[in-house]
Amino acid sequence: MFPSERGTLADGPNVTHRFHKLLTNTGLPPMRFHDLRHACASLLLVQGVHARVVMETRGHSQISLTMNTYSHVIPALQREAADKMQAVLESAQ
Repeated sequence: MFPSERGTLADGPNVTHRFHKLLTNTGLPPMRFHDLRHACASLLLVQGVHARVVMETRGHSQISLTMNTYSHVIPALQREAADKMQAVLESAQ
């Protein structure tokens, strides 16, 4: 999945080391490489990407797993839905 500098497949520890070095060099906080997966899904949901699409990109077998895993973004989605409903109701007056 990740090539080494020689073009061969990079091993896990090497990828992790380079990732941590990149974080340090860019001033980003420490995190696990796997955290990128969670960040991607959270950002997709907050941007309005349908939960089924996020489920499929994560490889989850059930949408409930996706929504339970990323439930921390649900309040933002609920706020957005409420704002959209308010806009519809106000425009109907």
